Amino acid sequence: MTGSMSVARYWHTASTLATGTVLVAGGLNGTSTLNSAELYHQSTGTWTTTGNMSVARMYHTASTLANGSVLVSGGYDSAVLNSAELYNPSTGTWTSTGSMNAARELSTTTTLANGSVLVTGGYSSGFFYLNSAELYNLSTGTWTTTGNMSTGRAFHTATTLANRLVLVTGGNTGIVETNSAELYNPSTGTWATTASMSVAREYHTASILANGQVLVIGGYSGSSYLNSAELYNPSTGTWTTTANMSVIRYYHTASVLVDERVLVAGGSNSTVLNSAELYNSSTGIWTITRSLNVARTDHTASTLANGQVLVAGGMGSSGILNSAELY
Repeated sequence: MTGSMSVARYWHTASTLATGTVLVAGGLNGTSTLNSAELYHQSTGTWTTTGNMSVARMYHTASTLANGSVLVSGGYDSAVLNSAELYNPSTGTWTSTGSMNAARELSTTTTLANGSVLVTGGYSSGFFYLNSAELYNLSTGTWTTTGNMSTGRAFHTATTLANRLVLVTGGNTGIVETNSAELYNPSTGTWATTASMSVAREYHTASILANGQVLVIGGYSGSSYLNSAELYNPSTGTWTTTANMSVIRYYHTASVLVDERVLVAGGSNSTVLNSAELYNSSTGIWTITRSLNVARTDHTASTLANGQVLVAGGMGSSGILNSAELY
């Protein structure tokens, strides 16, 4: 274990800053949406509070930008939000920036090679799953719409590939989970469908491996929780199944370690999990590793400069957690 956060929270975000500290922002404490933020200091293993966001939010996104600031966008408080704000690590303060064209929660953000941020999909008010995407320009502080995905989706993943395309996988279309995947080309601002996963899934994770492939793990499909995993090969545009995890899980975290193994921790199925396991991309085999001290789901996991993984907050067996621990 390491020091605890000042506030118990889940559905928050965690962003690793250039200084090596981790910024945790927003979330839900069980009764209220939070605007508070705090910093984890690797050197001391302690947390300190920092400036509050101007808007309380959960289900939002957070992206560390090329200039070191953190862009937080969208989410939910008493309504779905289109607002965005920037955290300045030098001053510990937040400033509002341009609002998105669409209010959205449960969307994804990815930072592109040119420094802009791509937001995709999400859920909007009126039970509407979005297929729209937009780009944040750091220089102007404004959002512009870009090409639409082929389908609206939330609870999906978005991963930047070595070829600079962005791979979006799965999610919920508003009716059912989908196995579809598509690629965004930043050069043209357009989307193209690629091969579908073998299993429809939402609440899964996607991790980019050293060999350029993307490992998709777990999630939920229909009435089933999943332990299956599959690999996307950008060179061929195809998926291949790999070994199953030992434990069925969704709302887990997946972190790529320095030694290129993938650490999967916690999550939920019919219960909150404390188990963890490691995927070896060289062998395609999973091995059990030591369990979390506290069972948790809807938590965050951040890879630190020293190679350790910081797990923070989440929902535990007996309520919302402020605890954190290091692997």
